[in-house]
Amino acid sequence: MRRLAAVLGATAVAAGAFGAHALQDRVTPERLDTWHTASSYHLLHAVALLALSLSPKPYRLPSVLFVVGILLFSGSLYTLVLLDLPVLGAVTPLGGVCFIAGWLSLARGR
Repeated sequence: MRRLAAVLGATAVAAGAFGAHALQDRVTPERLDTWHTASSYHLLHAVALLALSLSPKPYRLPSVLFVVGILLFSGSLYTLVLLDLPVLGAVTPLGGVCFIAGWLSLARGR
């Protein structure tokens, strides 16, 4: 899980840099804000995943939910910005639910 967290952290930083530099003059300010939201949540949950991987207790459910959340939430927003497909906005809340469920699962100690 630690390697996955590291890879997700690296891709979050790369996505943030890509948005700040490559997309700045190519998309609307609103879409750039969407990209920033995606990369921020991506990085935050990669760090949370890293913390979970360092725990002596295995936190499988929160870890899985955070990974799925990154894929659905951030992934749908990245794709929405790059391909200008607003329909993907319907997928984003599912990723948000995974993030919330992951945090609640962690609060329950699972």
